[in-house]
Amino acid sequence: MTRGNQREVAREKNLKKQAAQKKGPKESGASLAKRKEADADALRAKQKKKEEEKAAAATAGSGK
Repeated sequence: MTRGNQREVAREKNLKKQAAQKKGPKESGASLAKRKEADADALRAKQKKKEEEKAAAATAGSGK
């Protein structure tokens, strides 16, 4: 049984896909570090807000 040119077409498609992935812009070390720091700040703010809400709920619940 022969597969025709299916294998060749798939190989060409894969090469094209890999070339497109390599061509994309890469993040530099400085921008990557800046993005990581911004993400960490956002998570810290979110955690702080949750802790404050939890503390407020605890004080409101114990005041009964």
